[in-house]
Amino acid sequence: MKIAVMGAGAVGCYYGAMLARAGHDVTLIGRPNHVEAMNRDGLLLDFGSSQEYVTVAGNTDAAGVAGADMILFCVKSTDTIEAGEQIKPFISANVIVLSLQNGVDNARRLGGVLGQPVIPVVVYVATSMGGPGHVKHHGRGELVIGPSAQSQAVVDTLVPAKIPVEVSDNAEGALWAKMILNCAYNALSAITQLPYGEVVQGVGVWDVMRNAVDECLAVAKGCGVTVPGDVWGAIEKIAETMPGQFSSTAQDLARGKASEIDFLNGYIVRKGAELGIATPTNLALHALTKLQETKLA
Repeated sequence: MKIAVMGAGAVGCYYGAMLARAGHDVTLIGRPNHVEAMNRDGLLLDFGSSQEYVTVAGNTDAAGVAGADMILFCVKSTDTIEAGEQIKPFISANVIVLSLQNGVDNARRLGGVLGQPVIPVVVYVATSMGGPGHVKHHGRGELVIGPSAQSQAVVDTLVPAKIPVEVSDNAEGALWAKMILNCAYNALSAITQLPYGEVVQGVGVWDVMRNAVDECLAVAKGCGVTVPGDVWGAIEKIAETMPGQFSSTAQDLARGKASEIDFLNGYIVRKGAELGIATPTNLALHALTKLQETKLA
């Protein structure tokens, strides 16, 4: 299958590498330094205990998605509309588009731009970029996708590439569960520039996280969303299973880049205001992260 990855960051590079490794024709659209390295050497897929170079095509232009049977849309939430407009002239009506993004409304926003369905995807993977054309895998890798006429084709493509996929009738709830986890950890990791395992050792941090989560669940309920599973249990487990992982927001700030905090804690604050639900903890986490962005800009 011909597959394009729009947004060759850590998530896009990891899944692109796994698919290329399985024999698919993969093009990754990203920044010039990454594209140059990938086209010169291949994409270095680093599992820590082993490394291998995978052959992919790199491109800096959105036109690189032309002819793709499937597009993994992995850009930051802040860039969804602009990137969607960039790829729109080059995609066919029957292309499968997957939104592998943080936040809960990117598939809807992207679908509005493209004028065709976009499958929402919940991503559970710990990755980072080790340098140009070098993606590091730290753990997990499974995906949860929404149901559609194309979902089985997605499963049939990704599972043989060793990418676990579950089709869920409550993908929206799963997206919310992932966002709530991000609301609990991302800002704290970003503000302190500490990994999860160290963040939770701070005095009063668990209480702050619990308050943020309770606010998120209240807003989800107000939106009519059923959040599946034991959200708090999953949050506690992250500190144990990924103690050395920095949040994506922390990684963004460390590179002096704008983060997705407006689509995480900021989204909860906006929705809470619409619904008349107080969200003081999320407001504080959002405001402090924005201050850090200003400071590091």
